[in-house]
Amino acid sequence: MSDQPAAAKQINFTIVPDDSGDSPRTYANFCAISHTPFDFTLSFCEVQPLSLKDIQGAEADHLVKAPVRAKIVLPLQVVPNLLAALQEHMRVFTESTGMNWENKGPVH
Repeated sequence: MSDQPAAAKQINFTIVPDDSGDSPRTYANFCAISHTPFDFTLSFCEVQPLSLKDIQGAEADHLVKAPVRAKIVLPLQVVPNLLAALQEHMRVFTESTGMNWENKGPVH
């Protein structure tokens, strides 16, 4: 018997979502992003058409509050791969639909 530790075995695998549960889908049409030195937080909100009262309030303080539907905290290590995946999916979407979303300007 050897007192040497066994060489680490590398196993490659793919992680896929398990949609067999009853996880509800949540609609959001706005995402606020913040970060700390350790993680990024994505706050997904649903912005409804503004009422007259909402518009008057926004004129006074220049803020419209939108209810948060989901808040996701991502470790920094995940963010570059998320950005790359979103860019790749947008590229495929644009090519398959002919819709061009580039240079549309900010939505906020």
